[in-house]
Amino acid sequence: MSSRHADAAIIRAHREEWARVIAALIQRFGDFDIAEEAAAEAFATAVQRWPTDGIPPNPGAWLTLTAGREAIDRIRRESKRESKQKESRHLFDKEPPEASGAIEDERLRLIFTCCHPALAMQARVALTLRMVAGLTVPEIARAFLVQESTMGQRITRAKAKIKAARIPYRVPAASDLPARVSGVLAVLFLVFNEGYLATGPDTDPIRQELTTEAIRLTRLIRTLLPDDGEVAGLLALMLLTEARRGARISTTGELVTIDEQNRAAWDPALIHEGHQLVRERLAAAITGAGPGRYQVLAAINAVHTSAREARDTDWSQVVALYDQLISLDPSPIVALNRAIAVAELDGPEVALATIDRLGDRLAGYRIYHAARAELLRRLGRTLQARTAYDTAIAMTGNSAETAHLTRRRAQLG
Repeated sequence: MSSRHADAAIIRAHREEWARVIAALIQRFGDFDIAEEAAAEAFATAVQRWPTDGIPPNPGAWLTLTAGREAIDRIRRESKRESKQKESRHLFDKEPPEASGAIEDERLRLIFTCCHPALAMQARVALTLRMVAGLTVPEIARAFLVQESTMGQRITRAKAKIKAARIPYRVPAASDLPARVSGVLAVLFLVFNEGYLATGPDTDPIRQELTTEAIRLTRLIRTLLPDDGEVAGLLALMLLTEARRGARISTTGELVTIDEQNRAAWDPALIHEGHQLVRERLAAAITGAGPGRYQVLAAINAVHTSAREARDTDWSQVVALYDQLISLDPSPIVALNRAIAVAELDGPEVALATIDRLGDRLAGYRIYHAARAELLRRLGRTLQARTAYDTAIAMTGNSAETAHLTRRRAQLG
């Protein structure tokens, strides 16, 4: 089996081991390509052997050992080439591993390493999603709303720059953490979003292992940077979103929108913790700098989770918060989300006028077409709504989302 086609289900089931194998190989061999190829070969071997031999007692150790052997074989095959001479020295590496420094968690160390300031922000996020979270190139491309080939080239260039610039694979010092944190938070936000509503057609609609891991790592970052408002904001955002997970999929496997969810199924402990973080950040903002993007998003979610029923939602406050968010992040997706809130405050016609102006920039974004379909539906423009639903359904890989959109389309008659 090709190293680039290792079974995705095995990687998802052992995602934490994937990151640990990658981290161990990069530290030992100092090469992202070798680490990724060897890890993929190890997982491909697992796909072939585990169904018959059974999963070993320690899957992580098995994968690390197998990947290490593959990396050594690969280097030996290339050892006659001048460019590989230095790498071949690692075959008998007897140097002790570096001290863990300020970051004790293995996956978190790898995230900070991938998020080196020498790389462009998009390259940092893409590389980390691939190397740490184990997301496939198509999954990452969908998260960035770009073509798969474009994302593949971006990841390749990031790894090449690390090698050409001789960026060291080492743990950042505590003083370096604040400069790296924005890229790390962006990564964890995207990992969480992929778990919150998976984009791939061959995955569960909600990937709890991703949301759980993103929350765990964000908690670790908060212990490292307890005074960073955006770290607290992202953690609050994740908690308030995760609190609704139990109500987001119906018994028939259909996505349930927030206005139709059974709020008694929401997790009160997560909501309480999220609200407490939001209140702390609001109090800090009075005496310090204004809130950042994640803090505003958390505040929006706090408004939603404060309402006992959907009809009780304070939409004027939601729109005001989106106005604040647009000043921080004037992206078309934020404008789309604001328009959806405006529809509840000023009506669907006003919102549709705003959304239609975003068409050129969001033509490849399924949620744009789904939102537009709902507004057209409310305005009684059935034929246009049906076309918009068809477009959204064609672009949706999530089975629960597809079921929801299909039912909504069928209700048009």
